[in-house]
Amino acid sequence: MTQPDQRVSPNADSPAAQSSAADRREGRIVVDNLTKVFGTQRAVDQLSFTVEPGSVTGFLGPNGAGKTTTLRMLLGLVRPTSGVATINGQTYESLSHPLQTVGAALEASSFHPAHTGRQHLRIYCAAAGLPARRADEMLDLVGLTDAAKKKTKGYSMGMRQRLGLAGTLLGDPRVLILDEPANGLDPEGIRWLRGFFRHLAGEGRTVLVSSHQLAEVQEVADRAVILNRGKLVRAGTLDELSAGSATAVVRGPNLGPLQQALAGAGMSGTAEADGSLRVHADELNRIGHLAFVNNVELYELSLERFDLEQLFFTLTEGEHRGANLDAPGTVHGGPPPGPMLPPSGQNQQNPQNQPYGSVQR
Repeated sequence: MTQPDQRVSPNADSPAAQSSAADRREGRIVVDNLTKVFGTQRAVDQLSFTVEPGSVTGFLGPNGAGKTTTLRMLLGLVRPTSGVATINGQTYESLSHPLQTVGAALEASSFHPAHTGRQHLRIYCAAAGLPARRADEMLDLVGLTDAAKKKTKGYSMGMRQRLGLAGTLLGDPRVLILDEPANGLDPEGIRWLRGFFRHLAGEGRTVLVSSHQLAEVQEVADRAVILNRGKLVRAGTLDELSAGSATAVVRGPNLGPLQQALAGAGMSGTAEADGSLRVHADELNRIGHLAFVNNVELYELSLERFDLEQLFFTLTEGEHRGANLDAPGTVHGGPPPGPMLPPSGQNQQNPQNQPYGSVQR
């Protein structure tokens, strides 16, 4: 194994070698003008974004948006056509100790069916020069101790996801890159995963999660990067993405006078087909006061908060849209078409008593 004083450096003229001190910050991921072309298909198109340490970043986009291709380029599994992706200011192939720097799981099915969960992790430990005890520590961390001696062919999808996560944590990496980690998890497992991600980010680790489960991403993520057709369409903190998105919903028997009063006060109100009024503002007190002084009776005055799912569909509108089932001539019936570690110390429990916490090395 390469010694620390033999660290491999990228070519001096490469973009990675010219990265700034900020890019070399431990745990920082930088994707800079990344492009990948397969034949005539531009899978990723001049993509740029950063992922900061101490945060959970949701990596979002419809199927075919280029998410997995981007992650594979970041991990050195696919060579970019142009651009560069770095971790700690270095490309993945330039890292002298990649397993101790980055933990990645791009799928949950790459297990030998005849190996037990413990055997699977011990093989990785042996390959990376890690002590064998790390396998049992990680099985305990993700709640698979009772299944350690069970062959992986008998693992459920959720168990396989947990085993994959345990594998990413063997080297105690500062960066985690996970593709659809919640697939196959039941509600309890998803709740556990949410707390686990927050736990890791709270230690200053970098967590980049590709997922289709937008509601869960909104619950746990600090930031989001949204792709469509290989291009970046939006990136930022959830607070930045939600800025100006609050909408007040107003219902009453006659909202015409209120709508005029709102226009006079500089607030736009849109009348909906169901008779309600949607006001692009979050000042409920002001709206209520205008209704009062204009003698407008209200049945409802409520606030709709930011919805990541709605933003996602707005930004990727029309992508992979199915048939309108209410359209004339639509034939109904039949089935639809088929388709890292906490610091040294004792194990801790999350509020739901699901295992995650510190493991003594």
